[in-house]
Amino acid sequence: MILAGGLATRLRPLTLVTNKHLLPVYNKPMIYYPMEVMKTLGIKEVLLSTSPDHSGEFTNLLGAGEQFNLKLYYAIQKNPKGGIAHAISLAKEFVSNDKLIVILGDNIFDGGVIKTAVKKFNKNSHGAMIFGVKIPTKTKQYGVIEVDKDGTVLSIEEKPEHPKSDIIQTGIYLYDHRVFDFIKKLKPSARGELEVTDLNNFYLKEGSLTCGFIDWWIDAGTSYDELLRANNLVAEKVTK
Repeated sequence: MILAGGLATRLRPLTLVTNKHLLPVYNKPMIYYPMEVMKTLGIKEVLLSTSPDHSGEFTNLLGAGEQFNLKLYYAIQKNPKGGIAHAISLAKEFVSNDKLIVILGDNIFDGGVIKTAVKKFNKNSHGAMIFGVKIPTKTKQYGVIEVDKDGTVLSIEEKPEHPKSDIIQTGIYLYDHRVFDFIKKLKPSARGELEVTDLNNFYLKEGSLTCGFIDWWIDAGTSYDELLRANNLVAEKVTK
């Protein structure tokens, strides 16, 4: 599943007339990058969630996913402020009893790096996996993951005042089919959203949440500076 909804108020006026995931990152629309990751992982069917006012733009651009050798389906998140966990709930019938990979549509990274982790996760009967990237210094800007030597997650903290590690959480998640039962138990946060961290904490509490690692990652939709950095970094990697 690729999540491509939201209001993207931090990127206005760029997003006053289009969805942020359709903005260019170097030589292609931002949404192409998670689509290509799905193809790299060998996934055949993808559900893309977006808001009602932009759904037509995605279908015009992506069609049924043929150019990526995927079968692409669409889900409409009528409440763009519902949160990530709410968007994931839209995939219940699509997923059935299978496992699910969720990628935030503005996350850009090397999909090949996570192939081994995804294969390993598929062999597990239950649990969830998140992905982190190590940064040079501890930061309060992102969610911070604390793990033990086996990769089991010990804690996740959203923008902590005193970070426990130098591992920040990315927008890549693997879930077993129980994820939809856990979402039903969630209550809206102070922001009025169903938070993905609260969802992941169900798996954390039972000791079935693990963490994989990627070597580079950009959250391209958070600010003008990050969008610019995404363009520059992708251009550098493409032209090497």
